[in-house]
Amino acid sequence: MSCNATSLSFGLGFRTPKFASPFLPSPLRLSSFSTQWQPNALSIEAKAGTRRVDRTARHSRIRKKVEGTPERPRLSVFRSNKHLYVQVIDDSKMHTLASASTMQKPISDDLNYSSAPTIDVAKKVGKAIAKSCLEKGITKVAFDRGGYPYHGRIEALADAAREHGLQF
Repeated sequence: MSCNATSLSFGLGFRTPKFASPFLPSPLRLSSFSTQWQPNALSIEAKAGTRRVDRTARHSRIRKKVEGTPERPRLSVFRSNKHLYVQVIDDSKMHTLASASTMQKPISDDLNYSSAPTIDVAKKVGKAIAKSCLEKGITKVAFDRGGYPYHGRIEALADAAREHGLQF
């Protein structure tokens, strides 16, 4: 909360602060004020929603810069709660050239469905996509991390694909 001569600013968990003027009638009324933040279901749901929105915004910014061509297709990663999906895409033709996921038989045999795919499973997916690309003559790709941080499963997948012959 900040105050100047004409208005009050409240940080209520929104991205932009809410302002109230002490001289004008305001719809914002405070019955009590606490300096300690206490999570509730609404704030947790709002935070999860903004995380998803932030990821899609990052992904769209990345997609403006990363484009798959026939010579250097785009390696796109999608991460769900249970699976990892990887596609190699030629954006000029809107065509998927190769794909791998944790739903494929050799990888899904080792997967425990009670939890998310682990770093070891991500390495197997990276190896599978590299093998599939090299069989089709694709050696160079542009990495599209899908707005996810380059950390954990995404990093393990990229490192495994590099180890098995793909060049980013």
